[in-house]
Amino acid sequence: MSLSKISTLSFVLLFLLSFRPLAQNLTEIKRYKVNFELATNASEKLIVTRSFTNNKQKYLLLTNPETLYTKVDLASNYTLTSLDYSNVLAIFKNSVYVKALDAASARSTQLQNAGIDHAIPDEKGIVLTIDLCPSHKPLDRIIFQSVFDEFIKTEKPAPLAVSVSGKWMLKHPDDLNWLKSLVEKRALNITWINHTYNHEVNNLPLVENFLLAPGTNLDVEVLENEKLMLKNGLIPSVFFRFPGLVSDKTIVQKIEAYGLIPIDSDAWLAKGQQPNAGSIVLIHGNGNEEIGVKDFIRLLKTKQANVKNKQWLLFDLRQGLEKEFE
Repeated sequence: MSLSKISTLSFVLLFLLSFRPLAQNLTEIKRYKVNFELATNASEKLIVTRSFTNNKQKYLLLTNPETLYTKVDLASNYTLTSLDYSNVLAIFKNSVYVKALDAASARSTQLQNAGIDHAIPDEKGIVLTIDLCPSHKPLDRIIFQSVFDEFIKTEKPAPLAVSVSGKWMLKHPDDLNWLKSLVEKRALNITWINHTYNHEVNNLPLVENFLLAPGTNLDVEVLENEKLMLKNGLIPSVFFRFPGLVSDKTIVQKIEAYGLIPIDSDAWLAKGQQPNAGSIVLIHGNGNEEIGVKDFIRLLKTKQANVKNKQWLLFDLRQGLEKEFE
């Protein structure tokens, strides 16, 4: 390994240690709201996107605009300056965060597949995203176990992203705790993506379906899901995945106004889409997509030799976009 790579790895490890989420029992969340502020202390300059109270203490959900890592911390640890969303875009216009928002917005006119669908195109590997839509079926644990088994010698913890819905969390507490245990054991490094609270779907055309359905309350879909994530010990990332990958320009703008970056996919395996270098791969792990799960297991098997030789890797979505927009 080259000296430059060792230095980079050392920096990343030091950064991750300094940006560990606050370990806190957030079960009494109140006054949870969108709140943009600049948060500074001796070593950090972060963007506040949410504020709330828990057990009479004020907390913040913070985003690092260059690395896209998020954390929860006490408001008292920072000097705060009030902003609005337009201020954030202006002040941080050259940051990875705003560049990613701009890239997602550029694809906002599509009814399907709006948002960022590809990362780190020059690298050999993929970004794996696993959607957990509401389902009565148990978690496809084989996906996560296969990732761990395949990458244990080359990437531990193995990075992946999970798009989680509120109704799935409520229905599957044991499966959720199992996923959390894999993170605690450092088997996996999971980026938790907001996939809405209800994930409603109906029989209407796409222009009136999913989040585009009449009567949709975005505050419930976005903020209540984040609250439920926090109450379950998950730190919401800065990312959002549209249910059904369905949206329009107006709703993309509204989601971005929450400070969230829409994430799409250019390789939904169950639809026969094949991944390329740097693809954001989508499979469903909620028991409802047997084809996609089988396709992913088959993909892993075809890449075994490359994985062993570190010629085919899993990439952290945050780090991939940091590299793409740095």
